Amino acid sequence: MGRGKFKGKPTGRRNFSTVEEMATGTSSRPRTFKKTEAEYEEEERREAEEESEEESGEESDEDSMKKKGTEGIIQIENPNLVKAKNLKAKDVDLSKTTELSRREREELEKQRAHERYMKLQEQGKTEQARKDLDRLALIRQQRAEAAKKREEEKAAKEQKKVEARK
Repeated sequence: MGRGKFKGKPTGRRNFSTVEEMATGTSSRPRTFKKTEAEYEEEERREAEEESEEESGEESDEDSMKKKGTEGIIQIENPNLVKAKNLKAKDVDLSKTTELSRREREELEKQRAHERYMKLQEQGKTEQARKDLDRLALIRQQRAEAAKKREEEKAAKEQKKVEARK
């Protein structure tokens, strides 16, 4: 039978087990997905034992932690290895300030420098502010001169109109 233009993905072909196959145990589906009752009960018992060990003391907590990879087999003395320290809320020192990273420090310095510059800019103490104020004074002077010139021209026009009527 032709499948047409679009061929399905290999994961798309599903084989469903029938009730009879499941009952006889000949299903192609692996049985690793379900835990048996014995395994489930054993796991619950282990969890209960671990909880009782945790309550007995924190010293045994480090020893009983599950080791990753070959840590349990090989003893490693790595001076650079830092073990995570779990701090409790009551042990935290609020008065101790944390040091900022280099980037954070540089960012704060940059912001403070910008704020200082803007403050000096407002007061007119920076070179750029002086140039801006000089430019502004020049523009005001030019506008004043232009307004005066327009007034004179307007007065001259009115003078001509008055003379023309006479």
